[in-house]
Amino acid sequence: MSDEIAVLVVDDSALMRNLIGHMIDDTPGLAVADKAMNGKFALDKIPRVNPDIIVLDLEMPEMNGIEFLKERKKQGITIPVIILSSIARRGAEITMEALSLGASDFIQKPSGSVSEDIHLVKDTLVGMLFGYGGSYRKSQGRKLLSPSEYKEKPAKATSSPDLLVHFNLSPAVTEPAKSPTPVRKPANTEIIAIGISTGGPDALRVVFSQLDADLKIPIMVVQHMPPGFTNEFAKSLDRICPLEVKEAEDGDAILPGRVLIAQGNKHLEVERKALNHPVARLSDAPLVSGHRPSADVLFASVAMAYQNHVLGVIMTGMGRDGAQHLGTIYKEGGMTLGQDEASAVVYGMPRVAYELGHVMEQVSLQKMARRICDVAKTPR
Repeated sequence: MSDEIAVLVVDDSALMRNLIGHMIDDTPGLAVADKAMNGKFALDKIPRVNPDIIVLDLEMPEMNGIEFLKERKKQGITIPVIILSSIARRGAEITMEALSLGASDFIQKPSGSVSEDIHLVKDTLVGMLFGYGGSYRKSQGRKLLSPSEYKEKPAKATSSPDLLVHFNLSPAVTEPAKSPTPVRKPANTEIIAIGISTGGPDALRVVFSQLDADLKIPIMVVQHMPPGFTNEFAKSLDRICPLEVKEAEDGDAILPGRVLIAQGNKHLEVERKALNHPVARLSDAPLVSGHRPSADVLFASVAMAYQNHVLGVIMTGMGRDGAQHLGTIYKEGGMTLGQDEASAVVYGMPRVAYELGHVMEQVSLQKMARRICDVAKTPR
């Protein structure tokens, strides 16, 4: 296993353990540390196999995923956990409970508890394993393979041609391109738009718990998440945020101090007619930047509706969604922030935005809420 990220796979289905194990074995830089059929066996194996990350099913006999997370917390185990979630039964509610108990993120099984088509979410799962597992491995002072060492393993093939960029394994960040010239000066912030993906559930919990209660500015969020989960996700954020947080519905009023979370599989936009209050619009338009909802769609919409009164924020995530139209906010005279490399689980989306010259200021996760509030409240 040497310097590869070691993954412990915990699922009561032998088929699922094998399918996930094959995906890990086929990916340069990852290795299966061991497999377990329930939480009890996983706890027994952790001291021996010393994994960097755990992939955890929720529905298992003897000790299920929730029970495992409670015991993990009790024992002070800090190894990150990625949940394998089924939409079946109370899937979304239980998944959010798992996140509140310290799980880092989740993947929805494509077709229920035993998903023979689990390969459909391979890129997302692998991105999380590199992001969370790599961060934990570095925090423990363990070596990570260099990008050149990943390329030197031709026996293994990955399904993603953009492995190095997507999973934050590429060489050092290049100097940003020349920033666009704004057509007008920044004005008072009237809306905040946030685009975020892999690493987002954890990151948004940090940011939203630290926002000022008197931040009387509407916030719209695109978090890449499957349909069926965003309502429970919004409820979980509402419990820890001093502002109102809800899943966006078509026609929702965009109000000061209200946070709207995009629905899974629906684009989120703003409609702002001359004599009417602005409202949220949902659409089934085609995927943009590979996503629906897309941060690019939200950013383009708020830039058109609010011009130089927008604060755009791009945070942790694979790929490049949001990077292009964060530049549209910049061009219209709005303000832009990007999460920095050190604090991003996957420095993909904010990296591309930074290299395009679309980020005015890079901010760490721990300082993001404070910076959002300060920028949004500053008169211009």
